[in-house]
Amino acid sequence: MGQLFGTDGIRGVANTELTPELVVGLGRALVRTLREEGTDRPKVLVGRDPRASGEMLEAALVAGVTSAGGDVIGVGAMPNPGVAFLTAETSSADAGAMISASHHPVEDNGN
Repeated sequence: MGQLFGTDGIRGVANTELTPELVVGLGRALVRTLREEGTDRPKVLVGRDPRASGEMLEAALVAGVTSAGGDVIGVGAMPNPGVAFLTAETSSADAGAMISASHHPVEDNGN
């Protein structure tokens, strides 16, 4: 698989390098890290772009977060900066995740 983390996120072709199993693991790791830092039940704000793989990857991330004891604030499809803005502006979110391929080819999806 090559490098997983890019300059500003995780990159990969959906269902090839960026599998639902990987994304479940990332969600679990995020919650485990937040719990180690002292957040009892982390709340993760999750958004996505409208690409075909977005709903699948969102479902995998939600499964990982919730199976590890976290809660999800789902905001659905929105522009990339929206998740960062909402995470910073809402006191109820401990972290945010945006599922998007941004300006990359349509088969890429994952920030």
